[in-house]
Amino acid sequence: MQHILDAILAGDTAAGDFANLDIPDHYRAATVHKDEVDMFEGLSSKEKDPRKSLHVEDVALPELGPGEALVAVMASAINYNTVWTSIFEPVSTFGFLERYGRLSPLTKRHDLPYHVVGSDLAGVVLKTGPGVTKWQPGTEVVAHCLSVELEDPDGHGDTMLDPQQRIWGFETNFGGLADVALVKANQLMPKPAHLTWEEAASPGLVNCTAYRQLVSKNGGDMKQGDNVLIWGASGGLGGFATQYALNGGATPVCVVSNEEKAAIARSMGAELIINRSEEGYQFWKDEHTQDPKEWKRFGAKIRELTGGEDIDIVFEHPGRETFGASVYVTRKGGTITTCASTSGYMHEYDNRYLWMNLKRIISSHFANYRESWEANRLIAKGKIHPTLSQTYPLAEVGQAALDVHQNAHQGKVGVLCLAPEEGLGVRDHEMRDQHLEAINRFRGV
Repeated sequence: MQHILDAILAGDTAAGDFANLDIPDHYRAATVHKDEVDMFEGLSSKEKDPRKSLHVEDVALPELGPGEALVAVMASAINYNTVWTSIFEPVSTFGFLERYGRLSPLTKRHDLPYHVVGSDLAGVVLKTGPGVTKWQPGTEVVAHCLSVELEDPDGHGDTMLDPQQRIWGFETNFGGLADVALVKANQLMPKPAHLTWEEAASPGLVNCTAYRQLVSKNGGDMKQGDNVLIWGASGGLGGFATQYALNGGATPVCVVSNEEKAAIARSMGAELIINRSEEGYQFWKDEHTQDPKEWKRFGAKIRELTGGEDIDIVFEHPGRETFGASVYVTRKGGTITTCASTSGYMHEYDNRYLWMNLKRIISSHFANYRESWEANRLIAKGKIHPTLSQTYPLAEVGQAALDVHQNAHQGKVGVLCLAPEEGLGVRDHEMRDQHLEAINRFRGV
């Protein structure tokens, strides 16, 4: 891969020269193994260690199909779906690969005894398959993680509704935590010129998810003046939700777990902060019983901050731990949007507070191509900024995933793949200088 890296680092390699580069038949990738899916049996989720299940090894280059592209990956990032894959929860991802493999002889490529993981990338197009006209070899790109077939009518109004919708690198193989990735060409978007490789790779999944969940008409359809409750406001998802609320004229009410995270939220411009550690909320009396008195105390704190107003939109992703409180504190006619359940999938809430007050729960899962493009465009224009806090080399991807698993991180954790060091890939230094403080906001915390 060194000759490919040299061509990228040169900065002036012609498209034709990229097209003629020899692509090795094997490449380095982070994988989990099908014969190890039971390795953590008997352990609690917190005890499962991604360092034991994530392997960095050489794998065979996949066949390039129509409408696809091979991308040299300079950097990627860790998402919760990689953590879930690495601890084989809630199910092994090999079931996803097996089902995908049954669709056609071409998708059979994905059904392997190993799974190359990762749902983010920034890199350079190496080669495209038949039918690809928009992206040429040598183009610097990022990728969103929506994989669709679009052979059914359902997906043509909103591609997230395609019956064959999958998350690349989680429900498909050949993901971004590798030196080469296989993507559908319609996953590609221009790399923001003012960002480094690792910075450009880090927003993808969470930025697009936050955009759909909060801004899009398919999600919260946020408007000016809305009070938006954001759980984990300094995290990967919450850090983008906070930025979108502020940019869109809404008022974020940021829930964080310590003063360091509160400082990050304030640095983005948020003024209404709830530090859960200081307030000591215990929404559950025990494993099976919630405490409505704590919901009320939480709601009273929100009204204290907002001048007596309730929440218009809840940006939900913790799930079981917080969902009852989220439903309770939402105003009459308000909206709870949910995109994940990092604290548990079996949500419980008092339905009286939902139906009698005409509240709505809206599910939101990643984003369609248009929403992803808009979210990336805002990054490229310097309106929204990466939340990258730390970067690991690919050889230490297990530790990077463990950081996220243990919530020992802020924002996003990046991974260098082909890039030999941080700080490379910036093409627009003048624009970068204008936003440097915001770009580095999550670093060093």
